[in-house]
Amino acid sequence: MRVGIQLPEVEREVRWPEVAAIARAAEESGFESIWVGDHLLYRGGDRPERGPWDAWTQLAALAVLTTRVRLGPLVAATAFHAPGVIARMATSIDDISGGRFTLGLGAGWNETEFRAFGFPFDHTVSRFAESIEIVRRLLASEHVTFDGEFHSVVDAVVLPPPRRAVPIMLGSNGARMLGIALPHVAAWNTWFSSYGNTVEGFANLREDVDAACAKAGRDPAELIHSACVLVEVGRGSGARPSDVPAVAIKDLASHLRLLGEAGADEAILVLDPIDERSTRHAANAIVDLK
Repeated sequence: MRVGIQLPEVEREVRWPEVAAIARAAEESGFESIWVGDHLLYRGGDRPERGPWDAWTQLAALAVLTTRVRLGPLVAATAFHAPGVIARMATSIDDISGGRFTLGLGAGWNETEFRAFGFPFDHTVSRFAESIEIVRRLLASEHVTFDGEFHSVVDAVVLPPPRRAVPIMLGSNGARMLGIALPHVAAWNTWFSSYGNTVEGFANLREDVDAACAKAGRDPAELIHSACVLVEVGRGSGARPSDVPAVAIKDLASHLRLLGEAGADEAILVLDPIDERSTRHAANAIVDLK
């Protein structure tokens, strides 16, 4: 099983020197991939308003900083950029990284950030459908003309051309989203709260995704099945509140083995707390899996 890690998002304010230190620790300690959340603003509840760094510029910096790990957004909201711009940014980061970029895509869900930054929050799935068609065709080096309800391009092409067809990962469990994307994507990812952060929950969800693959005319074996896993390192910080139980660090290795038996090809760890020390601790806890 591949094992990656998500860098800090909004658990606390983390400046670039620490982000870079955590990324270096992840690469040095053997993690296979590093992921960055793509959000603009969280507001409400009993916590102060907060937001992460811009995912795309951070990923470009990480592409230079690292040499081995795969990189990607977990996942980028297609609503935040025009599809042609997404394809160009993905191509650029993939080239900078030497072909280590995976383009995680979703429709977006946090209405607060949509409203705050002026993005339409209606017909999110329909907008996603048009966007991903344009993006995937541009990443395949096509000249694309598309006239949709929400997006239009005329003889668009990405230049300089992509060094390869950048792999796309879908971050959604919705039936309609699966139907739109599964015929085309290389991977599918689910957030830990979507399956209860349990092996049984993932196994059940995997069955639903396999059924959606069959309906879309896709062999499930062709798809990389990826699951985020919430992990409590030590006593945790409480900065990553969740209504599902976290996996204790002492149980992580056995949990990942069982998750693999349930059909997960990849696990992306969401650590609580997330810092350089916890990153190395988590890597040591699963050293036998590498």
